Amino acid sequence: MWSLCHTQREYIFQRQILLFKRVFAILEEKNMLIFGHPWIKSATFKKIFSLEALEDIKDNQIALMEPLSDSAKIAQYCQENEIEYAISISSIKEAILANALRCSYLIAQPEDAIEIQPIAQEYLFDSKVVALIENEKDIEKMARHSIDGVVFNEAITA
Repeated sequence: MWSLCHTQREYIFQRQILLFKRVFAILEEKNMLIFGHPWIKSATFKKIFSLEALEDIKDNQIALMEPLSDSAKIAQYCQENEIEYAISISSIKEAILANALRCSYLIAQPEDAIEIQPIAQEYLFDSKVVALIENEKDIEKMARHSIDGVVFNEAITA
């Protein structure tokens, strides 16, 4: 009986530590991510469609896959090998699955990003929600909705 109670306490303690780590990580990283703005040096995203294409990713590039349904094997490989990557998503379900696959960035249209961001905050996603935008005016709109970041088309290469 004591070991079961001790095990439960240990589990609760471990969960609290995990929660505190996530809260502190969130507080440390509260700047909006901006990819592709001419004033800001940032990584770029390179579209990939095969495992072999991962070899062409340079240090300043992040692999971008789309859609998740066609890229699940590549995403699993990236997860297993701790490779930073992004996935273009268009639904809450895809966001949840991509986060579970340890995707670094969830790239979505602005309307989708606005819908997904509260879910990401509620479930403490490790993935960052990034809205694909066309002009600077959209930065302000995304900031008002607490979107993690924005990416301009110029930051995405084929």
